[in-house]
Amino acid sequence: MSAALVAGLLAGYGIAIPVGAVATYLVVLTARSGLKIGAYAALGVATADGLYALVAVLGGGRLIRVIEPIAVPLRWTSVVVLLALAVHIGLSGIRNFRDSAKAEVTQPGTIGPVKAYVSLLGITLLNPTTVVYFAALVLGSEDMAAASGAEHVVFAAAAFAASASWQLFLAGGGAVLGKALTGRRGRLVTALASSALITVLGLRLLW
Repeated sequence: MSAALVAGLLAGYGIAIPVGAVATYLVVLTARSGLKIGAYAALGVATADGLYALVAVLGGGRLIRVIEPIAVPLRWTSVVVLLALAVHIGLSGIRNFRDSAKAEVTQPGTIGPVKAYVSLLGITLLNPTTVVYFAALVLGSEDMAAASGAEHVVFAAAAFAASASWQLFLAGGGAVLGKALTGRRGRLVTALASSALITVLGLRLLW
């Protein structure tokens, strides 16, 4: 059981730590909307990682055969979603910057905790690399291949916990940044910077 726990923790951190478009959006969202919203969004990402880990240990090698034929459409869907997100962030930043010049106090539109959770869950689930990653780990491990059902659950739960701890760490960083970037120009700069970065990261999925 302890071996499954350690394996799940390592697997969860392995997929969560590399900072990509989703992590960038998480940090910016928290900076603009607060730690509570960021925490819900972070748990959405971690839930997707945990679900994919569970699917991987239950499905094994069959998953790769299922995903390979639809990997390209999924990748294109991810690109479209990320580019749309980048455009939305950029336009919202410009609009809020203009509106704040006309009013004494103008706050950017906020996103609710449930919507933050569901949005990040959905975006993360669109990434087929995650489930292939977990499936490859399971197939390459003799211990996990011979593990019991309970150990599979422990592996998936540990992967979720590892991912959640890292995503919450990123959200905490976003909350700290938020205190320094709440000014009118600061909101515009972060919106345009995150829009550009998410665009680049989204386009990289094509290569």
